[in-house]
Amino acid sequence: MNKQLLLAATGLTLVAALFFFGRTTAEKKPAAPKAMPAAQVPSFNIDGFIAQAKQQLTAGQIVTLDKLENSVKRGDVLHQQIEASKQLADFWKDSAHAFEPYIYYLSKAAKLENSEKNLTFAAQLILDDLRGEQDEAKLNWKATEAIGLFEQAIKLNPDNDDLKIGLGSCYIYGKGRGGNPQETMTGIQQLLAVVRKDSTNMKAQLVLGVGGFVSGQYDKAIDRLTKVIKAEPKNVEAVAFLADSYAAKGDKASAIKWYQALKGLTNNPEHSKEIDQRIKMLQ
Repeated sequence: MNKQLLLAATGLTLVAALFFFGRTTAEKKPAAPKAMPAAQVPSFNIDGFIAQAKQQLTAGQIVTLDKLENSVKRGDVLHQQIEASKQLADFWKDSAHAFEPYIYYLSKAAKLENSEKNLTFAAQLILDDLRGEQDEAKLNWKATEAIGLFEQAIKLNPDNDDLKIGLGSCYIYGKGRGGNPQETMTGIQQLLAVVRKDSTNMKAQLVLGVGGFVSGQYDKAIDRLTKVIKAEPKNVEAVAFLADSYAAKGDKASAIKWYQALKGLTNNPEHSKEIDQRIKMLQ
């Protein structure tokens, strides 16, 4: 990886990053998010990944996989492709325990079937996973897959705000984490469309707050996250990002206040240790 993957806003190891994105490496100086030229965005080749994964399979697994991969015959080809993709997804999940091939085939089946329910399931599964992804190439691939699934589901149900929140989240938790502010803003625009219609949608307000933090708009992040906490005082993610937003802004007293509140909510010795270290850095 040739750059800091996420939250380059403060240059410090942030608590919210640890909780919701995985561990990052601390730097000495703040760095504003910068867009990465398209040519430099690392790519992930799922076909190559699957080919390598096959080399780790047993002889029996290879025989089973070969039958599944060649199960589409003449006739109702679409139905066969859907069923084969589902069976391949199950194989990689249950037998080979390989997540990327699993979601690849699960997504393929959902796209072919064009079912809102299955598209949403696959998209949300990928979105939940990519939040902890620290490999930039995989992150970009997963975000792209989830975006395509959410967009296809929205075509089937244009009035579903949860789908729009999911789509916006893919940019903020996914593509925007690579340091490209344009990607983050794309996600923010999706979410703004939801809160303009319903300002009480705290799920959208939360992700907007995260988007404000990731893009370095700390005042906007604080405003959104404060709204969420007023409605949902025990929302750990909102409290963590609010504390980090205050810290990034330079308001140490407010940051420490919310870090202390976060300790009470998580009640986790490991997390408390991380929070105490963060507080110590601010004092």
